[in-house]
Amino acid sequence: MTEDARDEVDRLVAAWRTERPDLDVEPLQVLSRVSRLAKHLDRARRAAFAEHDLEPWEFDVLTALRRAGKPYELSPGALLRATLVTSGTMTNRIDRLAQAGLVRRRPDPEDRRGVLVSLTETGLARVDAAFADLLRRERELLSSLGPADQRTLADLLRTLLTPFDSPL
Repeated sequence: MTEDARDEVDRLVAAWRTERPDLDVEPLQVLSRVSRLAKHLDRARRAAFAEHDLEPWEFDVLTALRRAGKPYELSPGALLRATLVTSGTMTNRIDRLAQAGLVRRRPDPEDRRGVLVSLTETGLARVDAAFADLLRRERELLSSLGPADQRTLADLLRTLLTPFDSPL
């Protein structure tokens, strides 16, 4: 490998091999790169959301509703499952999004005690624009890989993540 092809992780691994030759530092080859990439992705996500006056948590709730399909509506319980937060946190988030005019609540016709949360036209427009911007930024992050390499990487990452996504 030429010095030009080396990255910060290569230098980090080399230093650890020198300092701790008794340890197998191979996991750093993959996981340090994943960690560094996650930081770049987080910056890209935050920038995309900020351009559309959204916080990451707002985007998460709005995209859960958007993915539900027309009428872009879910129960608070379904939103909890989609975003992995507590019920108190979700109530607060729905309140804040409703105050911002991005979602509305209505009584659930199937359950007199329940409510449904849906996107407003403003919420739909905002989440669609932010999502399109996010995809543009993510394509930029992946631009050094061709389509076949992107599919291979996606397959390898899926294999690595599947055990973590399995129900307990």
